[in-house]
Amino acid sequence: MAVFARLEVDGRAVYAREEQGTFVVLSGAPWDLASFPTGQVVPRAEARWLPVSDASKVVAIGQNYRKHAEEMGKSVPVEPLIFTKPMTALNAHEAKIILPPASQEVHYEAELALVIGRKLTRATVEEARAAIFALTCFNDVTARDIQKREVQHTRAKGYDTFACCGPVMVTGLSPDDLRVQCRVNGVVKQDGRTSDMVHQAAQLVSFISHVMTLLPGDLVSTGTPSGVGPLHAGDVVEVELEGIGVLRNPVAHA
Repeated sequence: MAVFARLEVDGRAVYAREEQGTFVVLSGAPWDLASFPTGQVVPRAEARWLPVSDASKVVAIGQNYRKHAEEMGKSVPVEPLIFTKPMTALNAHEAKIILPPASQEVHYEAELALVIGRKLTRATVEEARAAIFALTCFNDVTARDIQKREVQHTRAKGYDTFACCGPVMVTGLSPDDLRVQCRVNGVVKQDGRTSDMVHQAAQLVSFISHVMTLLPGDLVSTGTPSGVGPLHAGDVVEVELEGIGVLRNPVAHA
Protein backbone atom coordinates (compact mmCIF):
# COMPACT_ATOMS: atom_id res chain seq x y z
CA MET A 1 0.00 0.00 0.00
CA ALA A 2 1.30 3.45 -0.90
CA VAL A 3 -0.08 6.97 -0.52
CA PHE A 4 0.35 9.67 -3.17
CA ALA A 5 -0.76 13.27 -3.54
CA ARG A 6 -0.60 16.06 -6.06
CA LEU A 7 0.73 19.29 -4.60
CA GLU A 8 1.71 22.81 -5.56
CA VAL A 9 5.42 23.20 -4.90
CA ASP A 10 7.38 26.31 -5.91
CA GLY A 11 4.51 27.39 -8.14
CA ARG A 12 4.24 24.15 -10.08
CA ALA A 13 2.07 21.03 -9.85
CA VAL A 14 3.94 17.90 -8.75
CA TYR A 15 3.12 14.38 -7.64
CA ALA A 16 4.56 13.15 -4.35
CA ARG A 17 4.70 10.00 -2.25
CA GLU A 18 3.94 10.12 1.45
CA GLU A 19 6.75 8.83 3.63
CA GLN A 20 6.70 9.09 7.44
CA GLY A 21 4.55 12.21 7.62
CA THR A 22 6.21 14.00 4.72
CA PHE A 23 5.79 14.03 0.96
CA VAL A 24 8.72 13.17 -1.30
CA VAL A 25 8.34 14.88 -4.67
CA LEU A 26 8.41 12.62 -7.72
CA SER A 27 9.76 13.41 -11.18
CA GLY A 28 6.44 12.47 -12.79
CA ALA A 29 3.11 10.76 -12.23
CA PRO A 30 3.27 7.80 -9.84
CA TRP A 31 1.76 5.42 -12.42
CA ASP A 32 4.63 6.26 -14.78
CA LEU A 33 7.25 3.53 -14.34
CA ALA A 34 9.98 6.02 -15.26
CA SER A 35 9.06 8.34 -12.39
CA PHE A 36 11.56 8.59 -9.52
CA PRO A 37 11.95 10.45 -6.19
CA THR A 38 13.66 13.80 -6.65
CA GLY A 39 14.77 14.13 -3.04
CA GLN A 40 12.70 17.27 -2.47
CA VAL A 41 10.62 16.89 0.70
CA VAL A 42 7.42 18.69 1.72
CA PRO A 43 6.13 18.32 5.32
CA ARG A 44 2.47 17.26 5.30
CA ALA A 45 1.57 20.26 7.44
CA GLU A 46 2.91 22.55 4.70
CA ALA A 47 1.23 20.76 1.79
CA ARG A 48 -0.62 22.93 -0.73
CA TRP A 49 -3.19 20.47 -2.01
CA LEU A 50 -4.23 20.06 -5.62
CA PRO A 51 -6.78 17.63 -7.10
CA VAL A 52 -5.17 14.18 -6.90
CA SER A 53 -4.61 13.95 -10.66
CA ASP A 54 -4.60 16.13 -13.75
CA ALA A 55 -7.47 14.05 -15.13
CA SER A 56 -8.51 14.58 -18.72
CA LYS A 57 -12.04 13.76 -17.56
CA VAL A 58 -14.11 12.60 -14.64
CA VAL A 59 -16.57 9.83 -15.48
CA ALA A 60 -19.25 9.50 -12.81
CA ILE A 61 -21.94 6.92 -12.16
CA GLY A 62 -25.55 7.69 -11.29
CA GLN A 63 -27.93 5.63 -9.17
CA ASN A 64 -25.39 2.93 -8.35
CA TYR A 65 -26.75 2.37 -4.82
CA ARG A 66 -30.33 1.04 -4.60
CA LYS A 67 -31.31 3.17 -1.59
CA HIS A 68 -30.05 6.34 -3.26
CA ALA A 69 -32.03 5.51 -6.38
CA GLU A 70 -35.08 5.04 -4.15
CA GLU A 71 -34.63 8.39 -2.39
CA MET A 72 -34.39 10.06 -5.79
CA GLY A 73 -37.57 8.29 -6.96
CA LYS A 74 -35.69 6.47 -9.73
CA SER A 75 -35.17 2.85 -10.68
CA VAL A 76 -31.78 1.19 -10.66
CA PRO A 77 -30.38 1.18 -14.22
CA VAL A 78 -29.79 -2.23 -15.78
CA GLU A 79 -26.51 -0.90 -17.19
CA PRO A 80 -24.33 1.70 -15.44
CA LEU A 81 -25.66 5.23 -15.93
CA ILE A 82 -22.63 7.34 -16.83
CA PHE A 83 -22.07 11.07 -17.12
CA THR A 84 -18.97 13.24 -17.20
CA LYS A 85 -17.69 16.21 -15.28
CA PRO A 86 -15.24 18.57 -16.98
CA MET A 87 -11.71 18.85 -15.68
CA THR A 88 -12.51 22.50 -14.82
CA ALA A 89 -14.85 21.19 -12.09
CA LEU A 90 -11.95 19.53 -10.24
CA ASN A 91 -11.50 20.88 -6.73
CA ALA A 92 -8.84 20.12 -4.14
CA HIS A 93 -8.95 19.22 -0.46
CA GLU A 94 -9.62 22.34 1.68
CA ALA A 95 -10.60 24.42 -1.39
CA LYS A 96 -13.98 26.16 -1.42
CA ILE A 97 -17.08 24.73 -3.06
CA ILE A 98 -18.64 27.74 -4.79
CA LEU A 99 -22.43 27.84 -4.86
CA PRO A 100 -23.57 29.03 -8.31
CA PRO A 101 -26.17 31.84 -8.41
CA ALA A 102 -28.32 29.74 -10.79
CA SER A 103 -29.02 27.08 -8.14
CA GLN A 104 -30.88 27.29 -4.86
CA GLU A 105 -30.34 23.63 -3.89
CA VAL A 106 -26.79 22.33 -4.04
CA HIS A 107 -26.21 18.85 -2.58
CA TYR A 108 -23.24 16.82 -1.36
CA GLU A 109 -22.68 13.27 -2.65
CA ALA A 110 -19.94 11.25 -0.92
CA GLU A 111 -18.30 8.74 -3.25
CA LEU A 112 -15.35 6.46 -3.82
CA ALA A 113 -13.36 7.43 -6.90
CA LEU A 114 -10.93 5.30 -8.87
CA VAL A 115 -7.72 6.70 -10.35
CA ILE A 116 -6.91 5.07 -13.68
CA GLY A 117 -3.27 4.14 -14.18
CA ARG A 118 -3.08 3.00 -17.81
CA LYS A 119 -4.77 3.62 -21.14
CA LEU A 120 -7.87 1.46 -21.52
CA THR A 121 -10.05 0.75 -24.54
CA ARG A 122 -12.66 -2.02 -24.58
CA ALA A 123 -11.11 -3.67 -21.54
CA THR A 124 -12.23 -6.89 -19.90
CA VAL A 125 -13.20 -6.77 -16.23
CA GLU A 126 -9.83 -8.26 -15.28
CA GLU A 127 -7.96 -5.75 -17.43
CA ALA A 128 -10.01 -2.98 -15.88
CA ARG A 129 -9.25 -4.19 -12.35
CA ALA A 130 -5.51 -4.19 -13.11
CA ALA A 131 -5.74 -0.65 -14.51
CA ILE A 132 -7.16 0.87 -11.30
CA PHE A 133 -4.04 2.52 -9.91
CA ALA A 134 -5.41 3.99 -6.70
CA LEU A 135 -8.51 5.03 -4.77
CA THR A 136 -9.50 8.46 -3.48
CA CYS A 137 -12.34 10.35 -1.81
CA PHE A 138 -14.78 12.22 -4.03
CA ASN A 139 -17.65 14.66 -3.55
CA ASP A 140 -19.96 14.71 -6.58
CA VAL A 141 -21.45 18.13 -5.79
CA THR A 142 -24.78 18.57 -7.58
CA ALA A 143 -27.18 21.43 -8.28
CA ARG A 144 -30.19 19.29 -7.42
CA ASP A 145 -32.88 21.76 -8.47
CA ILE A 146 -31.30 22.03 -11.92
CA GLN A 147 -30.90 18.25 -12.15
CA LYS A 148 -34.60 17.75 -11.36
CA ARG A 149 -35.78 19.98 -14.18
CA GLU A 150 -33.33 18.86 -16.87
CA VAL A 151 -32.99 15.47 -18.55
CA GLN A 152 -29.21 15.75 -18.89
CA HIS A 153 -26.84 15.92 -15.89
CA THR A 154 -24.21 18.13 -17.50
CA ARG A 155 -25.16 21.53 -16.09
CA ALA A 156 -26.18 20.27 -12.64
CA LYS A 157 -22.95 18.34 -12.20
CA GLY A 158 -20.47 20.44 -14.17
CA TYR A 159 -20.09 23.73 -12.32
CA ASP A 160 -16.60 24.83 -11.30
CA THR A 161 -15.58 23.27 -7.93
CA PHE A 162 -18.23 20.50 -8.23
CA ALA A 163 -15.72 17.62 -8.48
CA CYS A 164 -13.91 17.58 -5.14
CA CYS A 165 -11.26 14.88 -4.75
CA GLY A 166 -8.44 13.97 -2.40
CA PRO A 167 -6.61 14.69 -0.27
CA VAL A 168 -4.58 11.63 -1.28
CA MET A 169 -4.84 8.52 -3.42
CA VAL A 170 -4.04 5.11 -1.98
CA THR A 171 -2.77 2.06 -3.86
CA GLY A 172 -3.14 -1.60 -2.87
CA LEU A 173 -6.60 -1.15 -1.34
CA SER A 174 -9.60 -3.14 -2.56
CA PRO A 175 -12.55 -0.94 -3.61
CA ASP A 176 -15.11 -3.69 -3.03
CA ASP A 177 -16.11 -3.13 0.62
CA LEU A 178 -15.14 0.24 2.07
CA ARG A 179 -17.13 2.49 4.41
CA VAL A 180 -18.25 5.76 2.81
CA GLN A 181 -19.33 8.65 5.04
CA CYS A 182 -20.33 12.26 4.59
CA ARG A 183 -20.44 14.81 7.40
CA VAL A 184 -21.71 18.37 7.24
CA ASN A 185 -20.51 20.57 10.11
CA GLY A 186 -19.52 17.40 11.95
CA VAL A 187 -22.95 15.73 11.63
CA VAL A 188 -23.06 12.39 9.79
CA LYS A 189 -25.36 12.62 6.76
CA GLN A 190 -24.35 9.55 4.73
CA ASP A 191 -22.99 6.23 5.94
CA GLY A 192 -22.74 3.31 3.50
CA ARG A 193 -20.43 0.67 2.12
CA THR A 194 -19.12 0.18 -1.40
CA SER A 195 -20.24 -3.45 -1.19
CA ASP A 196 -23.79 -2.09 -1.63
CA MET A 197 -23.01 -0.79 -5.12
CA VAL A 198 -25.09 -2.31 -7.91
CA HIS A 199 -22.10 -2.39 -10.29
CA GLN A 200 -18.69 -2.90 -8.71
CA ALA A 201 -15.56 -0.91 -9.50
CA ALA A 202 -13.90 -3.12 -12.12
CA GLN A 203 -17.23 -3.67 -13.89
CA LEU A 204 -17.72 0.10 -14.12
CA VAL A 205 -14.26 0.72 -15.55
CA SER A 206 -14.68 -2.04 -18.13
CA PHE A 207 -18.10 -0.72 -19.16
CA ILE A 208 -16.84 2.86 -19.52
CA SER A 209 -13.84 1.72 -21.57
CA HIS A 210 -16.23 0.28 -24.16
CA VAL A 211 -17.71 3.79 -24.56
CA MET A 212 -14.65 6.02 -24.32
CA THR A 213 -10.92 5.50 -23.92
CA LEU A 214 -9.75 6.04 -20.37
CA LEU A 215 -6.36 7.69 -19.94
CA PRO A 216 -3.87 7.57 -17.07
CA GLY A 217 -5.01 9.98 -14.37
CA ASP A 218 -8.68 9.88 -15.33
CA LEU A 219 -11.11 9.57 -12.43
CA VAL A 220 -14.11 7.27 -12.21
CA SER A 221 -16.51 8.19 -9.42
CA THR A 222 -18.64 5.21 -8.46
CA GLY A 223 -21.94 6.60 -7.13
CA THR A 224 -23.25 7.71 -3.76
CA PRO A 225 -25.11 6.00 -0.90
CA SER A 226 -28.45 7.33 0.36
CA GLY A 227 -28.68 10.42 2.55
CA VAL A 228 -27.82 13.20 0.10
CA GLY A 229 -28.85 16.68 1.15
CA PRO A 230 -28.23 20.42 0.89
CA LEU A 231 -25.15 22.54 1.41
CA HIS A 232 -25.20 26.19 2.45
CA ALA A 233 -22.62 28.95 2.54
CA GLY A 234 -20.58 28.62 5.71
CA ASP A 235 -20.89 24.83 5.88
CA VAL A 236 -17.91 22.50 5.98
CA VAL A 237 -18.47 19.18 4.23
CA GLU A 238 -16.29 16.12 4.78
CA VAL A 239 -16.15 12.88 2.80
CA GLU A 240 -14.39 10.03 4.58
CA LEU A 241 -13.39 6.75 2.94
CA GLU A 242 -12.15 3.85 5.01
CA GLY A 243 -8.42 3.39 4.58
CA ILE A 244 -8.03 6.57 2.50
CA GLY A 245 -8.73 9.63 4.63
CA VAL A 246 -10.94 12.69 4.87
CA LEU A 247 -11.69 15.14 2.05
CA ARG A 248 -12.76 18.48 3.54
CA ASN A 249 -14.23 21.50 1.73
CA PRO A 250 -15.78 24.73 3.01
CA VAL A 251 -18.82 26.07 1.15
CA ALA A 252 -19.19 29.67 -0.03
CA HIS A 253 -21.31 31.89 -2.25
CA ALA A 254 -19.89 32.91 -5.61
